[in-house]
Amino acid sequence: MRVLIAPDCFGGTLTAPEAAEAIAAGWRAGAPADELTLCPLADGGPGFVDVLHNALGGRLHRLTVTGPLGTPVEALWLEHEGTAYLECAQACGLHLVPKGERDALAATTYGVGEMLVAALASGVRTVVVGLGGSATTDGGAGLFHALGAVPVGEDDEPLPPGGGALIDLVRLHGHPDLGDVTLVAASDVENPLLGRLGAARVFGPQKGADDLAVRRLERSLARWAEMLSEVAERDIREEKGAGAAGGLGAALIALGARVESGAGVVRRLTGLDAALDAAQLVVTGEGSFDFQSLRGKLVTRVAEAAAERGTPCVVLAGVVSVGRRRAAAAGVDRAYSVAEHVGSAEASMADPGGTLTSLAEHVSEQWHR
Repeated sequence: MRVLIAPDCFGGTLTAPEAAEAIAAGWRAGAPADELTLCPLADGGPGFVDVLHNALGGRLHRLTVTGPLGTPVEALWLEHEGTAYLECAQACGLHLVPKGERDALAATTYGVGEMLVAALASGVRTVVVGLGGSATTDGGAGLFHALGAVPVGEDDEPLPPGGGALIDLVRLHGHPDLGDVTLVAASDVENPLLGRLGAARVFGPQKGADDLAVRRLERSLARWAEMLSEVAERDIREEKGAGAAGGLGAALIALGARVESGAGVVRRLTGLDAALDAAQLVVTGEGSFDFQSLRGKLVTRVAEAAAERGTPCVVLAGVVSVGRRRAAAAGVDRAYSVAEHVGSAEASMADPGGTLTSLAEHVSEQWHR
């Protein structure tokens, strides 16, 4: 059987290439006669630049930027044939903040703006910003600040970093100018900026926001949305992808970005379609296969593409919380949990690669019964 192994990264434990190798090792042990093709993927979140560099080559640029809570961090962006590929998680990723120090009210996208400034200075014609895995809920206000459009309060002084301060926003000092560059927001989700499915309510809690902080962030982003809509000269609040990366998607939309599926961008640039055409079974995966996965994330994009070809697709994930019926509606034949396979989430986290390999061996044997 020809098996395509095309996973995303597994949270902060395995990169997409590492996950692909772990799955392949298990599959070879359980079904040594199968022909395997490895195609590690990303959906705009962590690993976006790494996956594209592996597929395209190009030149990696390294720079020091402001991290989500102000501490300098090292970030990479990729230049390839006149296009810059940026990954917001490199500058404001959740993995950059220890769990006990997460602060959704204060975390900033300023470092993403610094990356964008560096890319613009290089003379590229197109900038693609991968969105996902952020520690921030500032709606891209930090990025605007880095581009010279400073959010200020009633006293005409710059507001403190983070989304929590935007509740006091009065105006912007300055206007961001990207010239004639084409801007693309490669989003990992389709969530709007505000409301029940918005950036604060859906993603705020995983970034350290309690109920009170979520309510403040929702009000702050509503105020920020008014300002962004003035910049965009249209209402951007309900646009798909506006809530990505804590609302960074909304800021990019206001700057004229075209929103594309991050998974779709990677699918096109890595030649995934040709690999799908040749496959008889597709194996994809991520750290947690959950409700958010069904809103445009990579595994469902891969499953949809497999379903279009009538090819079965299975998901291997650290944790699975999507029911079989909803998974099937997304094109997933079966979803398998590493935690369930080894007995607990703690056991799976203790040896992420080894337990994923063990699950892949088990699944391969099931598919050959």
